[in-house]
Amino acid sequence: MDDATPRPTQRTADDGPDDRHVPPAGVDDATIAAVGGVTAAFEVVEHARGMLYAFHRLVGRADLELQEALDDLEKAGHAELADRVRADVVGRNVLAGRWTFQVVEDFDSGYHRAFAEAEQRVRDELTAGRRHVYEAQLKERERTHGRPGHEALPVDVPDA
Repeated sequence: MDDATPRPTQRTADDGPDDRHVPPAGVDDATIAAVGGVTAAFEVVEHARGMLYAFHRLVGRADLELQEALDDLEKAGHAELADRVRADVVGRNVLAGRWTFQVVEDFDSGYHRAFAEAEQRVRDELTAGRRHVYEAQLKERERTHGRPGHEALPVDVPDA
């Protein structure tokens, strides 16, 4: 570029939210806050989903540990008791007709999917699909402009 060619302006880390986090034209603050509430509710569901996966993993691990302990009980001369416990507990459904993987699958394909699609629909219809617009506004209000550690954007990540 020569001196006569205009140079693109560079954003700095303190310029405020990037375009992905600015409300679309004409969207009022009450709508942004309400959409933020829908997203916050979905984040709670995501947290619950993580706990459900933790439950799935923990129950599976407990089953394996029980099997090892029952093998040890058998080796210690208590085969009849080990066999009774094995028959009662190992491989047992955690809910009627379901192992934990089936609980996770039902949750994922039912409630979680419906909630995720609803949250996306709300964002698509009201904020052009933009995510975390409310939080970006909150950050802009609460950060100390110009202070290190309070930048609006990462310094080394280009605006997408």
